[in-house]
Amino acid sequence: MKVVQCKMARAALGWGVRDLAQNAGVAVDTISRLERGEEIMPRTLAAIRTALESAGVEFIDDDRGEGVIKLRHDQ
Repeated sequence: MKVVQCKMARAALGWGVRDLAQNAGVAVDTISRLERGEEIMPRTLAAIRTALESAGVEFIDDDRGEGVIKLRHDQ
């Protein structure tokens, strides 16, 4: 998951930094560090990605480009 994908996923869900932090079980500062492009622990990045995917976001990195798709409208 790239920084821009994290930001796009949050926007697609209508989540702020605090929302993502709560759903991923990480500190708000961790989300801020990630979105500034700082390195975070792989397991922390996985928790963030899992939270976004569980909320209905699919990450793409293929011939369509790098981005996200919101799959569900129930969140």
